Amino acid sequence: MTDPRIIDIVLDEHTILWRSADIEQERRIAIFDLIEGNYFKPLREHADGYAGPYRISLSVEEGRLGIAIAREDATPLETLVLALGRFRRPIKDYFAICDSYYQAIRAATPQQIETIDMARRAIHNEAAELLKERLEGKIEVDFDTARRLFTLICVLHIKG
Repeated sequence: MTDPRIIDIVLDEHTILWRSADIEQERRIAIFDLIEGNYFKPLREHADGYAGPYRISLSVEEGRLGIAIAREDATPLETLVLALGRFRRPIKDYFAICDSYYQAIRAATPQQIETIDMARRAIHNEAAELLKERLEGKIEVDFDTARRLFTLICVLHIKG
């Protein structure tokens, strides 16, 4: 039986030095939405045919994303490592637009907020497509799962 989905996700808290209330809320929402609905299918077959559900742990070290994948009972399956060089620009752009968005929701007109939010979504969507591309041949994910994973990758990059 296959169940290609994430049932639990943990971020390496040692990687995260600081987060604002806004970022903490983004993290909580991304994790909640990810657990509620996702498609996550590692493409490496396991000898016993295990095909989900999965517990994953995300970490960033020396410019690489670690995706530790475990069975439902937390028995480790594999850890994938992705270079994050191609994500530097999208992460930087996403932080900048999110900062503008958080400032705008406190003082801007609804039309200004909507314009910034559209730009934020566009950057987020492009980064999700890039993540899907980088995972190709390793893990199959749907677009919404890639978007939420990108949000969590950004959280792991906050330096203060």
